[in-house]
Amino acid sequence: MAHASAQLIGDRSHQCDATATYTHNGARAYVLCDGIGSNDAVRAWTLTAARRVARAAARHADAETGLRAVYDSYAAEPERSDQYADVPNACAAVAVTAPGKPLTIAWCGDVRAYVLTPSGTLQCLTADHNMRRVFRGSRNLVTSHLGAAESDDQRKARYGHPAIETATGPAKACRLLLASDGAYEPLEDSARNLANYLDGNPKQAATDVVTAAVEHAGSYADNATVLVADLPAAGSRE
Repeated sequence: MAHASAQLIGDRSHQCDATATYTHNGARAYVLCDGIGSNDAVRAWTLTAARRVARAAARHADAETGLRAVYDSYAAEPERSDQYADVPNACAAVAVTAPGKPLTIAWCGDVRAYVLTPSGTLQCLTADHNMRRVFRGSRNLVTSHLGAAESDDQRKARYGHPAIETATGPAKACRLLLASDGAYEPLEDSARNLANYLDGNPKQAATDVVTAAVEHAGSYADNATVLVADLPAAGSRE
C-alpha cells in the first residue's frame, strides 16, 4: 500500500509533529501526532509517541485498542497526575488496515482523518477534541490528548466526549489523509477544498497539501504535517 508523509515547520521554532507506520502480521498502522508546544523535549517525545502508537495499533490490528494501550501507559506515569508538571503531550490519530477487517480510526485531540473515495468525495471521519466543539470556544484549546491522565468518563463529564473516540472507514478502496491542524485549518479557513490537493501519487499529494497550507496560513503558519496512504478495499490482502 503506497503511502507518504510531508512536513513544513511554518513559523514555529521546532517541528513537533511526527508520523509513523508499522506493519505486523498483515495489519498496518498509520499515525500522526501533533506535539503540544515547541521545544526539543516535545519534539523528541512526540516522535517516540507516534512510533509507540503505530506499533501497538498494528500488533492489536485495531486503532482504538492500540491508541488506548499507549494512552493508558502514559496516564499511569505519576507525574502526569500533577496538574503543574511540565510534561510533553500530543494530539494523535491512528488508522489501521487489517486483512478481513474494515479500516479503523481512533483519535484524541484535533488531528483529523479523512478518506477520499475514487468518486472524489472527501469525508472527515473524526470530530475535533477542542473547545470549539464543546462550548464554541477556541479551537486552539484541546480537550483531549495523548499524555493526559483523565479517563474516558472524566473527559466525558467535563467536555461531553470521551478521551478517545473511534470510527470506521468505507469498505471500498480509498485514499487516507491524516492531517495536523496546521495543515487543514489554513485551507479550511480560506475556503479551499482539501480534495483538490490530493491528486497524483501519495508523496505529491502530501507535499501539495502542506505547501498550500503554509501559503494560506496568513500572518502565522503552524507546523503543517500530513500522511497520505492509498488503501485497498476492506478484506483485500493487497
